[in-house]
Amino acid sequence: MLNTPVSQRRAIGAIGTIGRVILGLFLVLVPVWGPAWWGGDGLHWYEVALGLIGFPAVVVLFQWVRLQATTERLDATGALGFCVNLGIGIVLFSMPATRDAVALFAGGSLLLAAVRGYAGCEVTAISNWLLRRDDQVGCVVFSPIDEAEKALTRKSTTA
Repeated sequence: MLNTPVSQRRAIGAIGTIGRVILGLFLVLVPVWGPAWWGGDGLHWYEVALGLIGFPAVVVLFQWVRLQATTERLDATGALGFCVNLGIGIVLFSMPATRDAVALFAGGSLLLAAVRGYAGCEVTAISNWLLRRDDQVGCVVFSPIDEAEKALTRKSTTA
């Protein structure tokens, strides 16, 4: 059914993996810790449910519905995809009601990507894993780091 299987080979190097683990842990632990500068009042059950079930379910559902119409790879990594993804992230992070949940979602996605060696966009890490896809939407954080690490690896193996 799906024509874009995800490779079992790690697509990120040590720098990308370590970066994802550090940022992922930060985003998961900050809502739990709830420092004053974060503006948190402690982590509530509904924030955990929204961040670890609700947001991933919305992305998976969107992808699943999209796959009913086409099995083509989604590659919305240009300026528009980047701006839409960044804009949604900024809006969700700026609202106290969703800040902790989106941090848990993003942190969990980054940790999953680190474990799987996934070089794709953070937002689609969970849906791509569950649907065995490699769709990309508005890569924001690690794409430039991954590209630089690949270039360095290529240089060191050819030199």
